[in-house]
Amino acid sequence: MNQDVRHVGCRARRHGTPGASVQDRINYDEVKGKSGFYMPLTSDIQDPKSAPHRLADADYVFYELTRSICPVCRRTIDAHIVIRNNKVYMRKRCAEHGPFEALVYGDAELYMSSARFNKPGTIPLEFSTGIVAGCPHDCGLCPDHQQHACLGIIEVNSACDMACPLCFAEAGPGFNLTLEEVEDILDHLMATEGDPQVVQFSGGEPSIHPQIIPMLRAAQRRGIPNVMLNTNGKRIAHDDRFLAELAEVRPNIYFQFDGFDAETYRIIRGEPDILPEKLRALDRLAAIGCTVILVPAVERGVNEHEIGKIVRFGLDHPAVKGINFQPAFHAGRHGRHDPMQRMTNPDILKLIEAQTDGLFRRSDFIPVPCCFPTCNSVTYAYIDEQRNITPLPRIIKVEDYLDYITNRAMPDLGAEMRRALEGLWSSSAVLGSEKVAREFAFSCSGCGLPDGSLDVGAISNFIFMIMLQDFMDPWTFNQKNLMKCCKEFLLPGGKQVPFCAYNTVGYREQAREQLIAQEPARRAARRDGIPYEVQPVTFSFNREPLVAIK
Repeated sequence: MNQDVRHVGCRARRHGTPGASVQDRINYDEVKGKSGFYMPLTSDIQDPKSAPHRLADADYVFYELTRSICPVCRRTIDAHIVIRNNKVYMRKRCAEHGPFEALVYGDAELYMSSARFNKPGTIPLEFSTGIVAGCPHDCGLCPDHQQHACLGIIEVNSACDMACPLCFAEAGPGFNLTLEEVEDILDHLMATEGDPQVVQFSGGEPSIHPQIIPMLRAAQRRGIPNVMLNTNGKRIAHDDRFLAELAEVRPNIYFQFDGFDAETYRIIRGEPDILPEKLRALDRLAAIGCTVILVPAVERGVNEHEIGKIVRFGLDHPAVKGINFQPAFHAGRHGRHDPMQRMTNPDILKLIEAQTDGLFRRSDFIPVPCCFPTCNSVTYAYIDEQRNITPLPRIIKVEDYLDYITNRAMPDLGAEMRRALEGLWSSSAVLGSEKVAREFAFSCSGCGLPDGSLDVGAISNFIFMIMLQDFMDPWTFNQKNLMKCCKEFLLPGGKQVPFCAYNTVGYREQAREQLIAQEPARRAARRDGIPYEVQPVTFSFNREPLVAIK
């Protein structure tokens, strides 16, 4: 965080102390909203001599108490979730750095109603850490965590062939994991999950790792059915040999794609002319039959006007089977932002409906029950041979089957239908997989859609998915949500750290420091032609301030 913001925080706290003059309190209000700080309304502050003797209601509803972190020092602090003007905000105060406020969710009614989709967690076969310091400092996973790893993420390197202004991994030169480390990670995942469904290889830019193909194969050899490659597409666009290797391995491709405007890519990726390269990569992936999920980061004031165009492009492109919209979250490397104006899932839902002329509606999207329901929403659509699009929730009352509070599941085939829909509305669901095709086919079987002549393999060509994933950053970090996170970073030695803890609390910085320090030993093992001895990544937290957010 820059010095101006810290100064504002200190000034605000000083003016808000007991005994401050009325004018001081008004000055306190003058900095309201500058950097996501919570300030009392000036209209609520009156001179005691002239104020009438009557009580007044606050301009918000206090909804719940949770735990969060200070965006500056990252100490764990209390946080209030409050509702104002049908929006959900987080308010918190650090004893050293003052008060903060951030927008959490753009639709309070939807936020509150999502609780019924909170599925009981699935406990992993074994935990990797004990309970010592308490959440969020015992990751992981520790016995306090309320969900297993639906999706495991392996960052194989820190290097990248881009220098995006928006990058939660803060990619840059540093480390390259060895194949031995990746196999150690995969073996630990097998031990904790038994039958893991999805592993995603990420970075940095994983496609430039010299051993990325053997790493993908190592996951497949262990019987993991869905192996994903997270990529910006640059190497795919130009490297014929690499494309041929992908054609053999056939991973699912998680493809960075933020829109079409040069200004979008200049602001978010630092490369205004990159679109033709991305389109070439997508066409080449279509030629080898790889399934692609587009992943747009949506930043307010930058590319929210392109959401509908991205949806229509995805529906028309032969390689694309789905889209995962992600409101931009501000961890790692990012520009200046206003936490009170951030994009949230409900904002994107409204824009999808408006910009597709109702092709997809807000009511078509159901929260994902395996994580905390406000983190993810998803819908599936059936696309027939005439390109007619039918979202699944319009023909099946999905929300009745996935309501875990009132248990309104239908009596006929209710349990089977719920299991099928749980498989689809899960963070482990991967387009193009036999599992998703089978569950989609069963879900539609009672409706005569699709035609019964389609087999499970063929139906994959008729399914399209749109997901929304809102990750937390230091301004919106909510310990309650974290404890049910099902997307874990997997590290050498067996640690599994929930996504939003890894990127906000201080885990990433500690892991990166250790992994970089191990590079000389990796190089020595390669030079001597001997297996690299895996060094476990460990973590330590204390009461001292951690690395400040830049």
